Amino acid sequence: MNLGQWIGLIALVLSLYILWQIREVLLLMFGAVVLATTLNRLARRFQRSGMKRGIAVLLSVTIFLGLIVLFFFVVVPPFAVEFQALTKQVPQGLARFNTWLNYLKDRIPAQLTAYVPDLNSLIQQAQPFINRVLGNSLALVSGSLEVLLKTLLVLVLTGMFLADPTAYRKVFVRLFPSFYRRRVDGILDKCEVSLEGWVTGAFIAMSVVGLMSVIGLSILRVRSALALGVLAGFLNLIPNLGPTMSVVPAMAIALLDAPWKSVAVFILYFIIQQVESNFLTPIVMAHQVSLLPAVTLIAQLFFVTFFGFLGLFLALPLTVVAKIWVQEVLIKDVLDQWGDKSHRETEFVLVSDEPQTEKSAENVAND
Repeated sequence: MNLGQWIGLIALVLSLYILWQIREVLLLMFGAVVLATTLNRLARRFQRSGMKRGIAVLLSVTIFLGLIVLFFFVVVPPFAVEFQALTKQVPQGLARFNTWLNYLKDRIPAQLTAYVPDLNSLIQQAQPFINRVLGNSLALVSGSLEVLLKTLLVLVLTGMFLADPTAYRKVFVRLFPSFYRRRVDGILDKCEVSLEGWVTGAFIAMSVVGLMSVIGLSILRVRSALALGVLAGFLNLIPNLGPTMSVVPAMAIALLDAPWKSVAVFILYFIIQQVESNFLTPIVMAHQVSLLPAVTLIAQLFFVTFFGFLGLFLALPLTVVAKIWVQEVLIKDVLDQWGDKSHRETEFVLVSDEPQTEKSAENVAND
């Protein structure tokens, strides 16, 4: 390689290294872009009814902040009360379960005794996992200030993007060559429409799952049914993993009343997820975002590995945007044009290598 190629390679490696070091900041910026795009689309809908831009933006932001305040007001206080009860009731439940196991060992044949689990050994084996979970919980509490600062950063960036989205869009488009800027602007339009579709579909699915959870838990007379239902709807934003995360606190709180109620909660959540995945998601998301299930799961594993919980939460919108850019740039503009481009280059070489006469040029044109 010559000197210019070496300089280009070093610049590329340094750029990738810098991007890797600031990956968390870039992810927060993307979260702000998704939020600003959603609120901007909502503000445009208000503007179509004759509302001024400033009032429409203010109303959109107010609705968003109201939903956040409502979520924490409904979910957090009941969980704080129930968690204190869990710390007292769970050890009692484990002791009762251990007594039942000992009673079972005395009543079954000696040959089957080895197959009955020993609760004390299970607790000892699970102790490292419990310590790790508690350690992560303490780290989360100790890092609450960092989480608050990141949240404020996202909200501030969202406000800036929302105030004048066209100016930031023009800056991004100008990073590309002049001949490709119109194409980039069209790709950004598709990304905006797809993100709005994902948000709309996710909100509908979240509302239905939350409502079904509240109704089912209320029928089972589980404590804090409203808080658990809202939490189930919110965690439904995380495909595949969110439903599993939402069933754990519901089963734990139901265990305070009776073991059978905990099993009934598990069955309830299983039925709700089957309805959501087999009926609701195909109907809603089919008209909004089309992603293969395996692609969604792989994207979640990838982003949670490199970006943590925030990457898991933003994995789906990131995948939606990445799919559009890959489909439009890599497939349509590069791979689909590859053969035609090679054919044109071959024709150019053949023409340029031959002595040009009127007759030969006419023959090439006819070919």
